[in-house]
Amino acid sequence: MTQPQTIFGSVMSADRLDKALAEVTELSRARIQALIAEGRVSVSGKVETSAKAKVPAGARFEIHVPPAAEAEAQPQDIPLNVVFEDANLIVVDKPAGMVVHPAAGNPDGTLVNALLHHCKGQLSGIGGVARPGIVHRIDKDTSGLLVVAKSDKAHEGLAKQFKDHSIERRYLAVCAGHPRPEEGTIATRIGRSDANRKKMAVLDKNSSRGKHAVTHYKLLRKLRSASLIECRLETGRTHQVRVHCASIGHALLGDPLYGRTPTELRRILKDLGFERQALHAASLGFQHPVSGEWIEFASELPADMQELIDQTARLNR
Repeated sequence: MTQPQTIFGSVMSADRLDKALAEVTELSRARIQALIAEGRVSVSGKVETSAKAKVPAGARFEIHVPPAAEAEAQPQDIPLNVVFEDANLIVVDKPAGMVVHPAAGNPDGTLVNALLHHCKGQLSGIGGVARPGIVHRIDKDTSGLLVVAKSDKAHEGLAKQFKDHSIERRYLAVCAGHPRPEEGTIATRIGRSDANRKKMAVLDKNSSRGKHAVTHYKLLRKLRSASLIECRLETGRTHQVRVHCASIGHALLGDPLYGRTPTELRRILKDLGFERQALHAASLGFQHPVSGEWIEFASELPADMQELIDQTARLNR
């Protein structure tokens, strides 16, 4: 459990209390609203219980932040490939095979368990709980970059960027066949499949179910009966790249749910022991939610995908 904290200061501009405090502290507006409702905020020496209360510029405030409660998940000493880290967020390069968040079937050994150990004592409390703020996920068997919030302010700022689709995400994938055209955009609705609840599916464009999903793809290299492609995500739906590629007849190699690997490539996958979808989150760019600076990160293809590409390319010789 973290230590209790008292924050003192002055508001910069006349505004409603929650907004004025969010402007000058590292707390999110939602967290401030909760603290106000709990009677933990004073303005000019008087406890204020309304987030909508108007405060004048220069008004002195005092916020009593209780210690953050421990997260339900347990810290585990699991190695992490940390690409970037500061007081507000951490960017990790997740290996294939690691689940992001504990759930039924995967109660531990996840990225969250690893982060709770790595960031012990550094988590300021997301919504009052000392936990990493998961703002997006990548599938268990997809490798690559993931950003996680360490502070309440960062969690709110990153979540907003994901919601308005301003975060840049670039994936590299190996798909079956050669897409035509070689560059294009796939825009559909994606929702849960009626035939298999473990799968997502492209839905009718007029369907009231599912969510709008947009993927921009580009062929980078032709291989034997396969292609290395780049996918840039405008949205971030569950299994989006996998579903979209399969929908145009070019499922990802090794994909256990959506893939149909060409016969001549099955032996390569078997010989390599390649048992996952050939998908890697290769680059990630976003505005730092606290400093406002635009930052970008890149991750090289993991060895298993590079070997798959090399072996498949040799068939063309």
